[in-house]
Amino acid sequence: MKGRRTSAAVVACLTVSLPATPAVTATAAADASPSGRPSLQAMLDEVVAGGAVAAIAEVRDGDTTWRAASGKAKMNHAQPAPVDGRFRAGSVTKSFTATAVLQLVGEGKLHLSDSVEQWLPELVDRGADITIRHLLQHTSGLPEYSTGMMDEAGIPKERYRTWSARELVERAERLPRDFPPGSEYRYSNTNYIVLGMLIERVTGRPYATEIRERILRPLGLRHTRVPGSSPEVYGPHAHAYVPVTRGGKIVPVDVTRFNPTMAGAAGEIISTTGDINRFYRALFQGKLLRPGLLKEMKDPGTTEGYGLGLELAPLPCGTAFGHGGGAPGYLTVAFNSADGSRQVTLSITPFSGDPHQAAMTLLTSALCP
Repeated sequence: MKGRRTSAAVVACLTVSLPATPAVTATAAADASPSGRPSLQAMLDEVVAGGAVAAIAEVRDGDTTWRAASGKAKMNHAQPAPVDGRFRAGSVTKSFTATAVLQLVGEGKLHLSDSVEQWLPELVDRGADITIRHLLQHTSGLPEYSTGMMDEAGIPKERYRTWSARELVERAERLPRDFPPGSEYRYSNTNYIVLGMLIERVTGRPYATEIRERILRPLGLRHTRVPGSSPEVYGPHAHAYVPVTRGGKIVPVDVTRFNPTMAGAAGEIISTTGDINRFYRALFQGKLLRPGLLKEMKDPGTTEGYGLGLELAPLPCGTAFGHGGGAPGYLTVAFNSADGSRQVTLSITPFSGDPHQAAMTLLTSALCP
């Protein structure tokens, strides 16, 4: 879940503004590196040295996979970050939600030109002017519902409250519209909350059930969860922190646990680097969508480089496809070559400094051999 995107999608999801405090010492845990490239381990160590508590990654090139981790599972503890750690993937969830919607399109159960009003009457003002395509590519003009839900440190104000999707949309409806539908692009999590509601209306089942039945189970993504109201991150994981000033000192506050209904279909998924790479590879190899729909999904319908649930990132070797994501204390980057043969998923728990440059180096090295 993220509030804004720029045309350089990967830069936006990696850029974090954090107070300057001493960098956490990097510690190692994992695999060998791709031949002829900088060591994946060394690059992750640089991410941690740049201001993260932990960083874990999986890089795939054809049939070869490298995994590594750096940093600590908990700040000021000896336990290393787990290579197979779970994490909150944030807006990477949007690619899952969009895939489920496009599967319904492929089944003839709805059309990209259908309006919100047609399926969800009276949910939003002027819903007859907003199409499913507008929602998928953030051109609906619906404002950001999450405005004001975090305190100044980035901690949810109502950390353990359970939110319904309708309540989140109602928050957005109290705000002025950003622009007429279809006239501009502006990234808004509200679009994907509405899409989650749409999935439920069309299928008669919660969007989370459809994600599990359509994507997680068929692909064997055993470590991916759509957690609903559970605040836990189950299984091995690195803890997430935000810096808070108390008594003139910056102290870490553990934000690993919170109720993810505040993110819903826009950003609640918990996963692993391996599961996310497996999902995107299946998607780009045509195992989840018909060719025409996959082509539409990858089409940058906006000048900002956003398709239908996919971000497009220009790299020296061509365009990469995937998504970035943020949740309190977690930052995720998952990008792929057009055919899914080269992939990288990186999870960072940032705290101090700016790990942006080191993360960009890792991303470019992984996707541009």
